[in-house]
Amino acid sequence: INAEYMGTLSECLFFFRHFPAMPHVIVCIDLEGTLTPEVWPHVADHSGIEDLRLTTREVPSFEGLMAKRIEVCNANNISMADLCAIVDKLDPWPGAKEFIDALREKYQVIIFTDIVEQLGKCFMKKLGNPTMWANSLDVDDKGNMVKLVMRLTDGKRKGVQALHGLNFRCIALGDSYNDSTMLQEADAGFWVKAPANVLQEFPQFPHATDYKELLKLVDDAVANLK
Repeated sequence: INAEYMGTLSECLFFFRHFPAMPHVIVCIDLEGTLTPEVWPHVADHSGIEDLRLTTREVPSFEGLMAKRIEVCNANNISMADLCAIVDKLDPWPGAKEFIDALREKYQVIIFTDIVEQLGKCFMKKLGNPTMWANSLDVDDKGNMVKLVMRLTDGKRKGVQALHGLNFRCIALGDSYNDSTMLQEADAGFWVKAPANVLQEFPQFPHATDYKELLKLVDDAVANLK
């Protein structure tokens, strides 16, 4: 064994002795409100239909909210293609892609969202194509929305549970009521740009007002994982 090999081996042993392995971390991030504007208020602005303005910030039951949205869209002849055309014009919040890029340099990232796949895909390319776990809409052959197809009830929380079962540590980020169970299930959870009523009901989770602050919270949480 030559001296060069022994030197390299010593350096490797020093590294593993003094820099223990980092935990396997996945950052689980909500989409609407956290990384992008809320889709349905934008649809309401575009269509002039006020009944489409409500979101899970006001109505915690996502299934009930989506049933109402489908009913209103069909009554006003708004097809799936119409919705996609409207949403495709929306961009993520300023700094959102850079935030995702910074996270992905260190951790794995999954978008956990209640948005339907057909609309969520409008944002994925603009965010660098991260993995997205979403629901979907059943659409008939005329392009009309029929019903919401839930991948899982309480899918965000159950997604974190499943990742824990695979020995991942999870950091969860969100902005609304429907993110609360995900934050509770995760190893650490943080609000970003959340409204006052959500912060008041769930004060145990630190709140970031911008992505720079949020990235520091994530990094500090990972550093403190045991």
